[in-house]
Amino acid sequence: GMPREELRSRLIAIAIAVGVGFVVSYVFSERLFQILVAPLKAVMPEDERLIFTNLPEMFFTYLKVSFISGILIASPYVFYQLWMFIAPGLYRNEKKYVVPFIISSTILFVGGALFGYYVVFPFGFKFFIGFTNEYVKALPSVKQYFSFAIKLLFAFGVVFELPVVIFFLSKMGVVSPAFLRKKRKYAILLTFALAAILTPPDVITQCMMAVPMIVLYEIGILVSKVAWKKKAEKKAAEDEDETDNA
Repeated sequence: GMPREELRSRLIAIAIAVGVGFVVSYVFSERLFQILVAPLKAVMPEDERLIFTNLPEMFFTYLKVSFISGILIASPYVFYQLWMFIAPGLYRNEKKYVVPFIISSTILFVGGALFGYYVVFPFGFKFFIGFTNEYVKALPSVKQYFSFAIKLLFAFGVVFELPVVIFFLSKMGVVSPAFLRKKRKYAILLTFALAAILTPPDVITQCMMAVPMIVLYEIGILVSKVAWKKKAEKKAAEDEDETDNA
């Protein structure tokens, strides 16, 4: 059917964009990897390094780093394609949100990743490296570090999209500010559960994800108020139009 073909063509467009981002990133892959490892390097003893145990590991890690960077570079375009896919289901006058949607989604996604990188990483790694003593020594492997770091960065990126999601759900009348306020305690509970799933099994990183999520939820309530109020006003205006026409 039609939607499936449209989805396929949009996915192909996204793949091409990410591909271009990947090629550009691959040129700088070594530098990008250094940036990714910097927060860990900062808390490791001077002469220590990350290890790689299996020979192609480093090559594949550079490929993966470039791929992730490619996704970040292409993210505005990815959000644009996502928007074009959702947009037909929206009202005509809501199509004008395309640019705000792309900008806010991108800023929040990248902002979430940066929050993970600059705030959570230094704390988390200091905590983990703190377990070294005269008997045990940390030998983080490149592969483990990479999958750990990327999982966290993406988790934070996605989690930070919460206000955007709430805005559009409110616009569509799926949730209201009152509903969000009433369900706040469940949201907080869910937030900690989600943080526990998305972060490594230590309380510190969990809280460092849960707290911003709760803040984002509160921002979501404010955002929802704006979207919801407009909806109520719009309905009043539509009713007036109908009476005028009658």
